Amino acid sequence: MASQNGIVFEDFFPAMVEKLGAEGFMKELSNGFQLLVDEDKGLITFESLKKNSALLGLQDMSDDEVKCMVREGDLDGDGALNEMEFCTLMFRLSPGLMMNSTEWLVEAIISEM
Repeated sequence: MASQNGIVFEDFFPAMVEKLGAEGFMKELSNGFQLLVDEDKGLITFESLKKNSALLGLQDMSDDEVKCMVREGDLDGDGALNEMEFCTLMFRLSPGLMMNSTEWLVEAIISEM
């Protein structure tokens, strides 16, 4: 799958959800957020994403590409990603997750009851 900025990555998310279930997958997304977060701000910033991009195999990203990723996920306009924005961005970048998101939402709601 290619993102808008030309970086290509394989979409493993649907297989992860199938293996881990909705709750397990959300925990993994949360763990991913923690790997990239600026510990002082509690958000993923341009600086924290640039610093930790090698953890994603994206160490060759340009500053403009990193800024674009943050901008693409920044729903509240504060220039950084909170955990909800990060998870939303990950879903948006995965066509397989978007196609099955309703099914997983129902599964998550049922598991909470």
